[in-house]
Amino acid sequence: MRSIKGCEFGSHRANGVMPQPAREIDASPDIWSNEVLLEVEFLNLDSSSMRQLASEAGGSAEKVAQRILEIVRTRGKMHNPVTGSGGVVVGRALEIGPDHPARYLKAGQLVCPSVSLSLMPLTLDRIEHVDIATTQVRASGKAVLFESATIGLIPEDFPVRLAVGIIDVCGAPTTVHRSLERGQSVAIMGAGKAGLVSAVAARAAVGPEGRIVSFDVDEKSLAEMASLGVVDEVIVADLTNPIETYRLAQAASDGRLFDFAVNVTNVGGTEVATILSTRQRGRIFFFGMATSFQVAALSAEGAGKDIDMIIGNGFAEGCIDFGFDVVRRSPALRTCLERKFA
Repeated sequence: MRSIKGCEFGSHRANGVMPQPAREIDASPDIWSNEVLLEVEFLNLDSSSMRQLASEAGGSAEKVAQRILEIVRTRGKMHNPVTGSGGVVVGRALEIGPDHPARYLKAGQLVCPSVSLSLMPLTLDRIEHVDIATTQVRASGKAVLFESATIGLIPEDFPVRLAVGIIDVCGAPTTVHRSLERGQSVAIMGAGKAGLVSAVAARAAVGPEGRIVSFDVDEKSLAEMASLGVVDEVIVADLTNPIETYRLAQAASDGRLFDFAVNVTNVGGTEVATILSTRQRGRIFFFGMATSFQVAALSAEGAGKDIDMIIGNGFAEGCIDFGFDVVRRSPALRTCLERKFA
C-alpha cells in the first residue's frame, strides 16, 4: 500500500483526467491510502453491454469471456468500447486504506459498490463462467475503489446474486419514486428487471389514482410485469418504431400522453418513441445505457416537444437501501427477480 493519498475521484489513475471517459487507466492493485482493494468474485455487466457482447460473439459464452478479458487487459477497466457502459462488481475487501472514509468496512466483508465498472480499476486473472441471461460473470481478480465510491453491503435476507441484481439497477426506482407525484400517469418503456422495480416504485409514488402503463416488445416480460399487480395496462410495442408506439400511447392515455416516462430498455433506437409518448412539459428518465442523448435532445427539438429529460445515473442518495426496501415490500416482485437470477 502506498503511503500517499490519491485524488478522491480517481484522476491519479487516469493521467489527471476523470477515469470514466479515459481510454485506459492504471489498474495496479498497489493501492493509495484512500482506496480499497477488493478480491473479485463476480461481475454483473449492465444489460446493454452484455447484449452487445453476446451479439458480437454469436451467443457464445466462451467468446464473451475472451472479449471481457481483452477489454480489461487493454483498458484497465471493464468499459465496453461499443456501448460505453460497464456494470458492477462483487468482491471481498482485502485492503482498506487508512484514509478511506469507509470506517465500517472490515477485511473479508462481501460488498457490491454502486460504482460503474467503466471507471473502476480492474484486473482479471480468469473468468470461470459467463451467464448471458443474467449478465453475471464469475471471475477472479482485483478491483480498486476510490474514496468517492458508494459501497453497498449485501443484506443477510437476500442471496448474493439477487442482491447484486438489485444494486445494479437501484438508481432507477429511487429516481422514479422521488420524481413523481400522486395521480400522475407513467409510461414504463421496457419490462426487464429495472422496469419491474421501477413500476413498483412508481405505484408507491402515484398512488391508486395514478395510471401506469408498461410497453415492451416481449410478451413474456410483459406477463411478468402484469403479475406484479401494480400496472394498469401492458402493451406489446416495438419501441424502435416511434410512430407505432406513439399511436399506442395515445390510445392508452385517451390522447393526453404521459406525464412521466421511464426508459429502461437495453436496445438503441427507443428514444424517439419515448419522447413522442410524453406530453408537453412532461418528463423522461432515460436510465438505459443504450440511450443516445444526442438523438434524444435533437429528436425532442424536431418533434416540438418541451420536455425535461433526466440522464440515467446508477447512483442516487440512499438508492441501495431504497432498492432493497422496494423488493421487500413486494413479494410478487421478489418472486420475479428470484426467478430471473435462479
